[in-house]
Amino acid sequence: KKSFLFSALYAAFIFGGRHLMNKRAKFELRKPLVLWSLSLAVFSILGAVRTAPFMLYILMTKGLKQSVCDQSFYIGPVSKFWAYAFVLSKAPELGDTIFIILRKQKLIFLHWYHHITVLLYSWYSYKDMVAGGGWFMTMNYGVHAVMYSYYALRAAGFRVSRKFAMFITLSQITQMLVGCVINYLVFSWMQHGQCHSHVQNIIWSSLMYLSYFVLFCHFFFEAYIGKTTKTKKVE
Repeated sequence: KKSFLFSALYAAFIFGGRHLMNKRAKFELRKPLVLWSLSLAVFSILGAVRTAPFMLYILMTKGLKQSVCDQSFYIGPVSKFWAYAFVLSKAPELGDTIFIILRKQKLIFLHWYHHITVLLYSWYSYKDMVAGGGWFMTMNYGVHAVMYSYYALRAAGFRVSRKFAMFITLSQITQMLVGCVINYLVFSWMQHGQCHSHVQNIIWSSLMYLSYFVLFCHFFFEAYIGKTTKTKKVE
């Protein structure tokens, strides 16, 4: 219920905030943005460093099926904290949008759609301790560690290679593909009673990952391939 409340307030803020900012000058907010991105980068790096070895250990010692279906990620002494922290972090991460609106930057559909759906799905799935969660969370920590580090560097005024931005989007696309594969595996192994999940959860998760995959591919084409083609035509 709280996740729906947060999402509704978030949506109201987007439309209300954009309306209010229409007649106002944009805010600079460079220093707060550096601190914001840096704090999320450090959090994500710590999360990745703490969860990846756990997942790797299970994968190497017990195999792929165990790494996907095992619920110990939710209750392990170290991973338990980082699983809970991950789910909670989806609420403050909505703050990314505040900076976009106050600085009057372009707010794309992918941005707010991604924020709302990840929050709803994470909170909904965590309480059921569904299979595949360890993979989803660890991948997300890893991608966010790189992404927020990039945002922090950009906000601080560093010139970062375009290839770095391309790498981040490609890693997000890869994350969505792996997410779909994990969902397929959970569904397959669930039929034999070896994986704890619900068909409804797998359907929502798969639709979410597929929609992200399409949107990130579209974004990649628009941001990197389309622009390059246009530039070459102009030249």
